[in-house]
Formats: sequence, C-alpha cells, structure tokens
Amino acid sequence: MIALHKALAGYLAARRALGTKLREPGVTLGHFVDLLEAEGAEYVTAERAVRWATEPKGVQPATWTRRLCAVRQFAKWLCVTDPRTEVPPLSLLKAHHQRKPPYIFSDQEIEQLMAQASLLPSPTGLRAQTYATLIGLLASTGLRPGEALALDLQDVDLHSGILSVRWSKFGKSRFVPVHESVKTALTDYAVRRDEARPSRSTKAFLVSERGGRLAHNAARRTFAHLAQAIGIREVTEGRRIGRGPRLQDIRHAFTTKRLVEWYRAGCDVERLMPGLSTYLGHADVHSTYWYIQAIPELLHLAAERQAARHAGREG
Repeated sequence: MIALHKALAGYLAARRALGTKLREPGVTLGHFVDLLEAEGAEYVTAERAVRWATEPKGVQPATWTRRLCAVRQFAKWLCVTDPRTEVPPLSLLKAHHQRKPPYIFSDQEIEQLMAQASLLPSPTGLRAQTYATLIGLLASTGLRPGEALALDLQDVDLHSGILSVRWSKFGKSRFVPVHESVKTALTDYAVRRDEARPSRSTKAFLVSERGGRLAHNAARRTFAHLAQAIGIREVTEGRRIGRGPRLQDIRHAFTTKRLVEWYRAGCDVERLMPGLSTYLGHADVHSTYWYIQAIPELLHLAAERQAARHAGREG
C-alpha cells in the first residue's frame, strides 16, 4: 500500500534525523511493507509481523527476534497515527538477543587476512587492494566499518594523516589522526586506485572493482569468506557465510589491544581512557568499556596492577 510505504519513509527519515543510520532495518522493513502490500493489508498486525520475522529458514533465533524488533519499533511509531496498528509483543518469540562475544584478532591473523585479501580475484587488482586496505585501516584506527566505508576523498588528508569522520553514530563527527605507516599505506592505495579507475561514479575513498562506493553488505560477506579462508570462521556450503569473527570485531580487537599495551607500558589506564573514548567516537567512557573483551592477557595484567597497588598501600 502506498500509505504504508509513505509511512515507512517518514519513520526512517525521523529516526535518521536523530543520528541513527538504520541501514539494515531500513532494507528489511521495506521487505515487510512489500509483504503487506502483496497481501492487500492496510495496517500492521502481530500475526503478519511474526510470520514475516520467522520467514528466513536456517538462521539463528536471534535473527527472527531482531527482525521482529525492527517491525515492533516501526509499529509503535505507526500506531500514533493509525490506531488499527498492532504492536507485536516480544514475548511472541522466545529467543532473546544475546550479545555475541567479539573475536579478538591477533596481529598475525590481521596480517593473514590482509594477505588473503590481496589474493582476491580482480581484473584490475583494485578489489584486492581495497579489501586489504580496509582491513588494515580498521585494525590500525579502530574505526567502525561503516565509518571507513563512508569516507570520501575530502575526508582523507594524505598530507597531514588525519581522517575526518563526519556524522557517524549519534550524529557525532571527529578527527582521527593515523600513524605514519597508515598514511603511507593510504597514499599507496590512492595511487593504485586512481590508476585502476581514473574515472569513477563516486567520491568515496575506498571503492569497489567497478569504481563505486564499497557496500557494507559486500564488505561483510567478503570478510567472512576471507576469515573462512584462513581458518578462523566455519566453512559453509552455498551462499551462507556461517558463524565466526565479524568485520566489526576488528574494532573490539583494537580497543582491547590498546589497554594491553598501556598495562604493559605501566601507563595510567584510567587517565588515558577518556582520550581513547574520544578517539573512537564514543559518547562517554562507559561505551568504550563495552568494546573491551576480557582476554586472559588483559585480565592478568590488570590483576598484576591491582596487586601492586594493594601492596603499595600496605607498605
């Protein structure tokens, strides 16, 4: 129904104006409204919402819950103007979303992923160079994958080595300085990119084989296959990418490794945390702690620091 498609457009515009990207929910909700249109439905019902949410087969129950949550948020917004709308309760699906523990990549695994990316088939070699650069950029800066893919040419200052991350999560923008080695790698990529695709349809810094902006879904799937190739993600048949390390886990690894390095160097971690939080683009330091995974080495170093402090107080 045209009315529902129009309502969905208004809902997405309102949410995005508040700083939420809603990339995946925006697409999936479009499919839900297409279903309603195909059935001649004029409003959302709980029965249709659950039926659509559980439509994909061979997926985790959490996927069904995530789809139902997307419809639920849309329905809550829609019922203000259309009282016929039914807001589906989450209790209709028993599977509740649980946080997937992030995978903390070792330096060797990052190198293996970049090496595997450099072997990706590509007529011009651009696809391989783009993915190797993307992985290296995420590992060295802790950027969100979406932030890296959204970088335009004007956002990457190859002279000063500063990235401009514009209107990221929660509408925040920030400057991200990079190491000299990262600046060199980005400069090399820019030269090769311009040689492979001198004429492009996008202002994006990281581009696809055809010269367009690299799509998030394509990046996510390609990374999953790279992780399968080096043996850290389960291998599946067909188009399924299975379970295992994800592209966004590189950000968790970056954050966790910073703390390990600080503890090793004897730094005042609590004093440095606000700076790391700002660098990562978090609203507060509590959000940064969410990205830290309690790996054994980090726990051991933190315990040693605490024991030393305790011994000092007793002395």
